[in-house]
Amino acid sequence: MVRISRALPAFALAVGLATGASAQEPGPETVVATVNGVEITVGHVLQARTSLPEQFQQMPMDSLLEPLVNQLIDQTALMQSVEGTLSVADEVALENGRRDFMANTALTRAAEAAISDEAIEEAYTAFVTEFDGREPTPEFNASHIIVETEEEAQALKTQLDEGADFAELARENSTDGAAANGGSLGWFGLGAMVQEFEEAVTSMEVGEIAGPLQTQFGWHLVILNDTRMSTAPAMEEVREQLVQTIQREAVEAEIARVTETADISRNLDALAPVASGDAEVLDE
Repeated sequence: MVRISRALPAFALAVGLATGASAQEPGPETVVATVNGVEITVGHVLQARTSLPEQFQQMPMDSLLEPLVNQLIDQTALMQSVEGTLSVADEVALENGRRDFMANTALTRAAEAAISDEAIEEAYTAFVTEFDGREPTPEFNASHIIVETEEEAQALKTQLDEGADFAELARENSTDGAAANGGSLGWFGLGAMVQEFEEAVTSMEVGEIAGPLQTQFGWHLVILNDTRMSTAPAMEEVREQLVQTIQREAVEAEIARVTETADISRNLDALAPVASGDAEVLDE
């Protein structure tokens, strides 16, 4: 939690908090405070800001910097107060925390470096090639109205038979989230819907209305808007999926690269007492 307590006019002057007019822009190495000789810099402060919860990061910069300096001062003094007194478990946790941070930094760099327009284009070309090599399957575009009882569904069906607009009735009566879009369920393939719904849709003609139809979710009226054979989606529809695949592959490749080139030895026999519960080394 950020604590607002002490004033720090020297820091305010250095970064222009008080007057907005500093003679020279501070660099990340600019010292803003010291605690028993340990320096706290502008870089430390700005990095601490990125770790704040989102709602705090939205606050104006001039209201955050001084509290962050005070927080870092407190943390530094507390850190110094326990130096040389950490238990084995504390030391191991500290080492693992550094290990985790550094490993994530390496993987983040690899993932970010792998993304480019060319890489995405190449991945999309491979995706389309694989997609087009599959057996084409039918896809359906349908809308529905879902209500709790058969009586309600039948009453709405009567209105549809008399010429009422399906989308309007869906917006006014349907009980699921698709109601806001006139009951539209968009495009879907085989296996995407519950069996009763799929059986109805696959036997319908475009423009036909079916129902009342009961499923585990309620009573439906269904209109089939269109059908098509499956085609590869546009790049923008799968861009995020492609990016995730590229980055996952880049991460896996980076792990393989660094571990294959590292000098690694293992002594798994040393874990036997720990695995059997005969040793509690972190209690030492």
